[in-house]
Order: sequence, then C-alpha cells, then structure tokens
Amino acid sequence: MTDLGSPIRLLLIDDHPLVRDGLRLRLETVPHLQVVGEAGNAAAALAFLQACLAEDPQGGTLPQLVLMDLNMPGVGGLELTAQLHERYPQIAVLVLSMHDNAEYMVQAVRAGARGYLLKDEPAQEILAAIDAVMTGRTYFSAAVSLRLSQASAPATLLTQRERDVLRHIASGHANKQIAQALGLSVRTVETHRLNIKRKLGIDGQAELIKYAVENRGV
Repeated sequence: MTDLGSPIRLLLIDDHPLVRDGLRLRLETVPHLQVVGEAGNAAAALAFLQACLAEDPQGGTLPQLVLMDLNMPGVGGLELTAQLHERYPQIAVLVLSMHDNAEYMVQAVRAGARGYLLKDEPAQEILAAIDAVMTGRTYFSAAVSLRLSQASAPATLLTQRERDVLRHIASGHANKQIAQALGLSVRTVETHRLNIKRKLGIDGQAELIKYAVENRGV
C-alpha cells in the first residue's frame, strides 16, 4: 500500500497481449494493487506517462511501478528502463523476463531496474517482489541473485549517472551542488543516492561517503 492507503499503481510493458492479460488478471485479484495502464512497446509506454503528467503535472496519476519485459520491437526494455530511470526516477522498474543470462541481469540493474524476475517464477514471487520494491528494497529471485553474485561485484551494477553522483559525493559535494553540476533536481540526486546505497548494501550517509572516497575510480 502507499502511504495514504491507496493501491499501488502499476504499468505493464510487454509486447505480448496474452502475457499482459495474464498479469493483469492475476494482479487485479490483489486489493492493494491497481493496473493503471498497459503498453506493448516503448513509444506507447512513454506516451502513457506523458498523458499522466498532462492530467496531473504533479505526477499524482503516474504509475509507481513498472513491470518491464526486455524483448520488444524498436526500443528494447533495457534502453527503456534507462530512460525511465533518468526521466522518471520516482517510478520503480521491476524486470520480468525470459532471459536467465547474467549479462542481461547486470545490464538491467545498471539501467536502473530495482528488481529482476524470470517469467517462469510463481505468481507469489512477483507479488513479493512488488511489495519489496515498493518498500524501498531491491528484489531478485534466488536464481537471479545467484547469477548476479557470480557475474560481478556490486559496484559494477551502478548506472553511469549513479557513478557520476558517487564521484561528486567523494569530492564532498552536497546534493544541491551535485544537482547543479549534473543538471538535475535535488530530489533526483536524493533518489540516486538512495539507489546507490541499496545496490551497495550501505545503510548510512557516513558509510556512503567513506565508500565514495575509497572507490573514486568506480
């Protein structure tokens, strides 16, 4: 549930209508979830988000979480995830894919995904992932976690923008200074800091600064 007790707003992005229909039917049986939109490609997804902002410029009708497929015609799920992470950092992306290759998983996380599940995961796993991501955590199924741990160190999962923010943190810059240097809002910088801490398993600001200083070349 959201802070105000309203349902979590979801956007389904998959180029297969049958997959979207199945997901919608399953998710809509859960009282605290609401599927507010569907898209079969990146263009349709971005148009939907723009329409939400046109309706409410404050973003009150934007989805809070996107269930993202990776294989789509035109702009793929990895690139779309990166675009959403950059343009709509308040929207969490949870990848639901057939790809069990570690390279896809690493790329998805680096693009900004908060979680990654395989399409053959049971429905309860998807629900657990949604709840975890919406409470500020990342979520990877057991199979995905194993492949990620074998593939890379945590720092390699940072997006380029998160690496930029980390370098500024290492230089002792405050959020406002980082925002001005990177052309971002202060709120977006705060979101990047939170995502960095989640990916690195860091709890406090002091630990984050220490890590940034010790890993300037990340």
